[in-house]
Order: sequence, then C-alpha cells, then structure tokens
Amino acid sequence: MSTPRQPLPASDEEVHYVCQRCGNCCRWPGEVPVSDEEIRQIALFLGMPETAFIEQYTDVRRNRAGLTLIEKPDGACIFLEGNRCTINPVKPDQCRGFPNTWNFAGWRDLCEAIPVPKSQAPES
Repeated sequence: MSTPRQPLPASDEEVHYVCQRCGNCCRWPGEVPVSDEEIRQIALFLGMPETAFIEQYTDVRRNRAGLTLIEKPDGACIFLEGNRCTINPVKPDQCRGFPNTWNFAGWRDLCEAIPVPKSQAPES
C-alpha cells in the first residue's frame, strides 16, 4: 500500500528537494569550484597529498578565480562511477547543495529529486 502524497506548497521557496542519487546532475558539464578546505578534505579522504590531488583532479576555473574539479571526456564529474559519487562524504558544497541552493536551466528535466514541503525535509 502506498502512502498518499501531500500537495506541494505553491512556491519553490517552500519546497526542499530530496536527492535520489540518480547522478544526473553529476553528468551535466560545467565547473565544480573547490575551496582550499574542500581540497584538503577530499585529498585526505582519498589518502593523497593535497598537491597530488590538485595536479591530478583539478584545473584552473575559466574566470581564473580558483580551481574546479576536472571532468571526464563526456562532461561527467571525474568522481562519478555509475550513479555513485566516490567522494560523497566530502563532496564539494556545490554538489551538496544541488538543487536546493543552486541549479541550472533545465535541471528539472534531468533530476530525480523528490520535492517535499520544507517542513518535512530531512535534516542535512
């Protein structure tokens, strides 16, 4: 027996999207900026020196204002394997916030996140 869905609030400001780990946002080409702290955390998680992580997994952002994760040739994130983020516990804030704190044009056509009222959203 399925649970009936409650009607959604009228505006996106009242909605929280619960990620279903579909990986579709990770296949969207574009920059994923990483801060010094994110670099430190990811390198530690991968068990490698920060300098090696930077050399192997980052590039200079187009605006030259920092570093971004590199992409696979098809535009997917370098850390995406199937639908699984291999650095999920330490993924960058940009990834952690999608689609609630930022998104891109057409994201709803790709993303499988489930909208729920913010009052019912799981705690981060």
